Amino acid sequence: MSPMPLITGSNFSYQHLPFERFLDDAADLGREELELWGIAPHFHVPQVSDAEARAVRRRAASRGLRVRCLTPEQVAYPVNIASADTRLRASSIAMFRRAAELCAELGAELLLLTPGRGYEDEPVEAAWRRSADALAEIASYAEGFGVTCVLEPLQRVESNLLNDSRALARMLDEVGAPNLAAVLDTVGMAVAGESVDDYFDALGDRVRHVHLIDGRPAGHLAWGDGELPLPDYLAAFSRRGYAGFTTFELFGDGTYAFAPRPVVERCLSAVQAAVTAAP
Repeated sequence: MSPMPLITGSNFSYQHLPFERFLDDAADLGREELELWGIAPHFHVPQVSDAEARAVRRRAASRGLRVRCLTPEQVAYPVNIASADTRLRASSIAMFRRAAELCAELGAELLLLTPGRGYEDEPVEAAWRRSADALAEIASYAEGFGVTCVLEPLQRVESNLLNDSRALARMLDEVGAPNLAAVLDTVGMAVAGESVDDYFDALGDRVRHVHLIDGRPAGHLAWGDGELPLPDYLAAFSRRGYAGFTTFELFGDGTYAFAPRPVVERCLSAVQAAVTAAP
C-alpha cells in the first residue's frame, strides 16, 4: 500500500471568502501545514507588512497550523521575471525579494517561483538568460533568510521558456543555487506528455514540492473532475521515495470558489480511497 501523502491546506479557490474561513476549514480538515497563495484579499505580497505577516503566522499557529510554502500570484503581468521591459523585470524581482522576507516572518521554508516568459518574436535564449539571472538573484537573496526557492514549469500557454522536467533541470543546473529546487505539477506534467518517473529521472531529490491536481489533461481540477491517473501518480511518488508535501492547486472553471471546502474534501477522499485500494 502506498503511504498517505503529506497534504497541505491551501487557499486556492478561497479568494472570495474571508481568510479566517480558510484557516478554520484547513484546521477542521486535519491539515497541519499550509501553502499560502499570495493574492488579495488574503495576502497581497506588495502590500503586506512584516507585522501583518507575523499576525498571519500567529493566527495559523492558534489553530495548530504552520505556513510551509508561500506562492505569490505571478502568472500574469505585471509580474514577469523574464520581461524585456527593464522596469517590469526589476519590479518583479523586487516583489520576490520581498516575498522572501515575508517567508521569514511567516516561518515558511519554501518560496514558489515560476520562470516568466519572453516575447514570442524574440530568441528564446534571450528571455531564458533574463529568467536565469533573475532566479539567481532571488535565490541568493532568499538564502540569506534561510528560504528555499522552488521553481515550477508552466504550460506553453503560460510560458515560452520552461515547460517540462528537462528544461527545469537545465535551468536549475545553470543557476546553480544550492537553495533552488523543483516543483512537480501533475497538470503541467501531463500537458507536457510526461510522467512522475520522467521528473524524478531528470531531477532526483531536487523535487521538493508537488501540486497534485486532476485535469483533461489541463484544468487544475478536483480529483474526479478530470481524467488523470491518481493511483498511478501516488504509486510512483511512493516508489521514487518522495516524502515532501503536496497541495491541491484547485482552480477549475471558477465555480470551486463558490464553495471550496466540499471540493477539498472530495480531493482528500479521492486520495484516501486510492491509497486504501493500492496493493
